[in-house]
Amino acid sequence: MYTHYFELKEKPFSIAPDPRYLFMSALHQEALAHLLYGLNSDGCLILLTGAVGAGKTTVCRCLLEQLSANTDLALILNPKLNAMELLASICDELEIAVSGDPNSIKTYIDHLNRYLLDAHARGRITALLIDEAQNLSIDTLEQLRLLTNLETGEEKLLKIILLGQPELRQLLDKEEVAQINQRITSRYHLLPLAAEDVPAYVEHRLAVAGSRKRLFSKAALKRVGELSRGIPRLINVLCDRALLGAYVEEKEQVDLKIVNQAAREVFGGRTGKKGLAYLTRGIPIPALVASLMLIVFGALALSFYYGHWQFIARNDKAELSPPAKPVTEITPAGHVESKTGINILHLQQVPEKESGSANDDMAAPKPFPQPEN
Repeated sequence: MYTHYFELKEKPFSIAPDPRYLFMSALHQEALAHLLYGLNSDGCLILLTGAVGAGKTTVCRCLLEQLSANTDLALILNPKLNAMELLASICDELEIAVSGDPNSIKTYIDHLNRYLLDAHARGRITALLIDEAQNLSIDTLEQLRLLTNLETGEEKLLKIILLGQPELRQLLDKEEVAQINQRITSRYHLLPLAAEDVPAYVEHRLAVAGSRKRLFSKAALKRVGELSRGIPRLINVLCDRALLGAYVEEKEQVDLKIVNQAAREVFGGRTGKKGLAYLTRGIPIPALVASLMLIVFGALALSFYYGHWQFIARNDKAELSPPAKPVTEITPAGHVESKTGINILHLQQVPEKESGSANDDMAAPKPFPQPEN
């Protein structure tokens, strides 16, 4: 849609792993070098991990183009397989004709071992590459370990490359797969692009697509790096939407406003500078949790402290004020009651003394009447 408007031969920010668009930053070059070294060394297990969208699959596509002519590769893209399905997939990829019991693991192992020995005798290298390896089960990983036992007296017959997200490293740290973890001879974790690499990455893809103009302003490129956190896949998605926005507004260049609008459309409402995700980006999770706990406990302590001094202030005020005298009255029924309406004492009403000493407490009792004779 916007390719003709910006005079591009094709869309420059497709998320397909096209090796032509591979931007070989220092990190990507190092990752590729690790894979090539692992294939040509005496080791048998090579590990490449990285965050989602960091470019692992694209690096591997580039690896496939650089494989030597004497290398045979079995590529497994769906690792959610049991041990037997994995062996069957490897044989299919290497075009190994399997005869015998198709439900026997031994059948596949025997055929694979004969193939590997013959390939080694002919001077060929056989490699197995498994993408999304974090989805492998423990049983399947154990079967991979058994495949590393296929060897001659000098070297292993099968090179195994495992690609996966950071969860793969956690999986390999489990005690159940300690033996296969010990056999990994080359490890590399692919990090996101550095801030200074993001503009070069965007310009590289635009140049491959045929651009002759600067289609993003410097402020827009800086914002793309902030919002994408250097992850190539997110950069592609964001830049593709930004170019579409510039086309709709009939602008010759993507500016900061268009990038922010594209981010709201792509990521939703989670990209503002005042958002929690933006404020906490780059902070380690343990530090973030500790900070939140400190804030909560601080608020509780402040609340307790404030309430405690309020309580003391009320008590001091009560001690300084003279106690109020209870006001009582005698009700017509002869009950002494406080003004609060609480019955204090039940007394029989006694008539007042008409005369006598002021010190008398009460009138003298009247004599009982004498009986008449």
